[in-house]
Amino acid sequence: MPKRKKQNTFKKWIGKLHLWLGLASGIVVFIVAITGCIYVFHDEIKDITQPWRKVAIQDQEFVAPSLLQEKVEARYPNAAPGMVVYQGKERPAFVYNFMENAGYNIYFNPYSAEFLHSQKIEDEFFSIIENLHMYLLLPEKIGRQVVGISTIIFIVMLISGIILWWPKRRKNLKNGLKIRFNAKWRRVNYDWHNITGIYISLLALVIAITGLSFSYEWMHESLYVIGNLGKEYSEETAPPIIEAESPNSGIPAIDMAMKQTFALLPDAGMHFVWEQDANSPIITGSYPETLDFDHQSNFYFHPETGKLLEKHLYSNKSTGLKLQEMNYGLHTGQYFGITGKIIAFFGSLFVAGLPVSGFIIWWGRRNKKKR
Repeated sequence: MPKRKKQNTFKKWIGKLHLWLGLASGIVVFIVAITGCIYVFHDEIKDITQPWRKVAIQDQEFVAPSLLQEKVEARYPNAAPGMVVYQGKERPAFVYNFMENAGYNIYFNPYSAEFLHSQKIEDEFFSIIENLHMYLLLPEKIGRQVVGISTIIFIVMLISGIILWWPKRRKNLKNGLKIRFNAKWRRVNYDWHNITGIYISLLALVIAITGLSFSYEWMHESLYVIGNLGKEYSEETAPPIIEAESPNSGIPAIDMAMKQTFALLPDAGMHFVWEQDANSPIITGSYPETLDFDHQSNFYFHPETGKLLEKHLYSNKSTGLKLQEMNYGLHTGQYFGITGKIIAFFGSLFVAGLPVSGFIIWWGRRNKKKR
């Protein structure tokens, strides 16, 4: 068989694969991409629409986490207060609280413990957008699989789309990177589908692969393995040993843990403390920037005495663990600041346009064949 004929046959089958995979996953890809686009600037939008998200900076220490938990219990008799998060000097602290079969964030002034706001997480607009993005508002087990499979299909489509676009001759490469805006609208739509797909293919691939780690644990673990080139670091995965000790002061262990964390990283922009149970360590974490979940350092404390057991500074973490922890920032563009968010916004917007323009191409060809 002549070489050109083989190439045409190969591209024909790739074209069919691209078409049917697109029709099968197009709606899901559109929903996931457009909700991702909306979610990118959720913090900036909430800062504009929710004035309680800012507090006046005061020249004094933050109140103890146990006091905030006591405030929650006093206000809500059926409360089960958990993690306490200090979001920075100009933002409220909040306590995660589970009650009435739902999660709530209860916000307080971090300097005075004054109550500011109670927010049911599942009813908040951007939480709904996030749920739609990750699970399509379906039960988590089902939605996670639907989104995960559709993401894998989208990755295959990206590769098949590049194969279909690739020109037979190098001299035609330049023409394949232009949209003929002076042509008929169907031609413009065809060029738009092909060329935007090519231009954003690398970015879309990064967004899709990082998104897969939220659907599949094997993908999340793969980031650790790839980052460490297969090497394991037991000190990062094995929890510290808890030995029985008697409290040596009247200060709650959670307060001692948080005070030491503030002292260890006083310039950090955000901190959290999580008191698990009597048999598990109290975990604290610090981030350099407020609302940026990158470059996390963690500390582990005795649940009874508040004594420091282990510290995992970001600079000492393995490459694989760093890659796992930066995954969210890479997926949302947050890792690269406002520039990264803008790129992620437009990247998601163009991805959302691909199934729409692709469907228009298919529908036009289908009607043309009927005529």
